[in-house]
Amino acid sequence: MQSYYHQYVTSMERALGCLEITGAEGEVFGLDEGFDLIRTMTRRVRDSGGSQFLCGNGASAAFANHMALDWTKNGGVPTHSFSDSALLTALGNDLGFEESFSAPLGWFGKSGDQLVTISSSGNSQNVIRAITAAREKGMGVITLSGLKPDNASRRLGDLNFYIPAKTYGVVECAHQILLHVWLDYFMDVREWDRTIPQNMRKDEFCI
Repeated sequence: MQSYYHQYVTSMERALGCLEITGAEGEVFGLDEGFDLIRTMTRRVRDSGGSQFLCGNGASAAFANHMALDWTKNGGVPTHSFSDSALLTALGNDLGFEESFSAPLGWFGKSGDQLVTISSSGNSQNVIRAITAAREKGMGVITLSGLKPDNASRRLGDLNFYIPAKTYGVVECAHQILLHVWLDYFMDVREWDRTIPQNMRKDEFCI
């Protein structure tokens, strides 16, 4: 009998290996093609002087905060998340939690910017409303979701990354891996080619 750890790792490998990437019209992209597309979309944002916005709830909010820092500091693409406790509690109290991401996107987002949503269920109402607000601003939209294949956000992005796993732990861990693949591919960071550990100093990050 396989150990719990081995079965968990096997489940994670299966979830990542079965990643599904689709476009706005439901067209299916291969894995390499999908990551080429998200890299191209992000380069377009950078080259036009635009910004990225990441949003999610719970663990996904932590991922949004983490990647907003990494994209700005290391990737050179100004990136923001809306997970500040004062912001979230004020908006939740004053406007309703469903508007916690859409309201600041309405204030700060502009045409040509990019929204990335991270939602295990793909159905969180504040995430869905953020996508609507981004569309109204003329922004590009990328979604990360999991669990049920017919979740709402999976149909709403220009590019949609869906993890076909049944538990939050696997979906959340897979999303974090996808977020790092996206950034490292953009920066051409190659774990498999390195002979020394990476240095987090910006001037040595890709050496």
